[in-house]
Amino acid sequence: MYGESLAKSTQDGLGVYYLMVALLNLGFTAYYFRSAKKPVDAIVWTAVAGLFLIHAFANFLHLGWTLSEGIRDWVDWAVKAESFFSAAALGFIALLAFRRYLTLPAVAWAVTNVALLCAGWAMTNANFREVVTKPDNVPIVLLVFSVGFFTWLALRRGVINDDRMAKGEPPLEKLEDDKVLVWPDLVYTELICMIICTFLLIVWAIVLKAPLEPPATTAKAPNPSKAPWYFLGLQEMLVYYDPWLAGVVFPLMIIGGLVCIPYMDYNQKGNGYFTFVQRKFALSTFMFGFVVLWVVLIVLGTFLRGPNWNFFGPFEYWDTHKVLELTNVNLSQMFWRALGDDAATIHWFKRELPGIIVIVAYLALLPPLLAKTVMRPFFIRMGFLRFFTLVTFLQFMAALPIKMLLRWTLNLKYIVFISEYFFNI
Repeated sequence: MYGESLAKSTQDGLGVYYLMVALLNLGFTAYYFRSAKKPVDAIVWTAVAGLFLIHAFANFLHLGWTLSEGIRDWVDWAVKAESFFSAAALGFIALLAFRRYLTLPAVAWAVTNVALLCAGWAMTNANFREVVTKPDNVPIVLLVFSVGFFTWLALRRGVINDDRMAKGEPPLEKLEDDKVLVWPDLVYTELICMIICTFLLIVWAIVLKAPLEPPATTAKAPNPSKAPWYFLGLQEMLVYYDPWLAGVVFPLMIIGGLVCIPYMDYNQKGNGYFTFVQRKFALSTFMFGFVVLWVVLIVLGTFLRGPNWNFFGPFEYWDTHKVLELTNVNLSQMFWRALGDDAATIHWFKRELPGIIVIVAYLALLPPLLAKTVMRPFFIRMGFLRFFTLVTFLQFMAALPIKMLLRWTLNLKYIVFISEYFFNI
């Protein structure tokens, strides 16, 4: 009886969800019909709104529309840690490469509609719904959509400004360069925003109860034991690196890099207005580090890492007894095994010498090579100190996806494994 009541309440909630999306599409219809004078586009968005209305009525009538088991199994099989991260990285690169088309409002809203439709169908699965609707995880859902929206907005404004400047026209921000007084204009605006945010937080606190747990004790640890959402990226790094690297070195290099970027960048264009063409390298690098290497890892750690930090598909039950076979090997084992020797019987320095050579070559030889080849224009303009500082930060940023790729393809755990001194890379 309780399960049937829960299923009906879930369908009612999905009915409200689909109804809201349908109303948003009707708003697009009104915009294209009245402002843009495009009746064909208005008809298209009316049809999309009708599709969501059909789903809304189906859920209000409790018809029991659910995602088929075949689709669930296929998604769980296809979505792995490597495929999820690779798809996110390739999608980000495609967004930058085809930004002129993908940032068109109609295209962006069409992609959003597909995502909202898939999310609604996914919510019919109990396992997916249980993970997504946890009070701790609801803000991450909002994070995904807010990061997506503001990324689209920045790129869209950049595309428009680049087109305007190519024609010899000033960017949009120059046309809106009206100065206002701090008092009362800015202060009143901030006061109104503060009141609205306070109201939303109060409603949030009433609707979503804080998931408070009993006092911490060593007798019973939660499984999965996860860090706060803003540290889940670091916790995911611990899968590929030792704690001294993932928890100390990488965060310090990230913060240091963000602090030093303004002092290392020789390009003075793009200040005060959105652009992409004038700041391709800086924007691509920063956005890849933030969106792919931070937000994507947060999403992965929140929704796809379950008990024992095992990876689970979106519709897979979080089984605490799930056991995965670990076949990871170190570089020294692979190297000496290929030569027919046993790495365990060799002195640690000789044993790890291949890995040490790889690390030294990566950190010391790669920067001069880049300075003479693909990044020579940067070296000429930035000078020795700024260039090598920049490349060092880039090397540390690239170390994470490189190590992830090596783990997925070669089962490589450590490049350097000096267990005698607890030093591993």
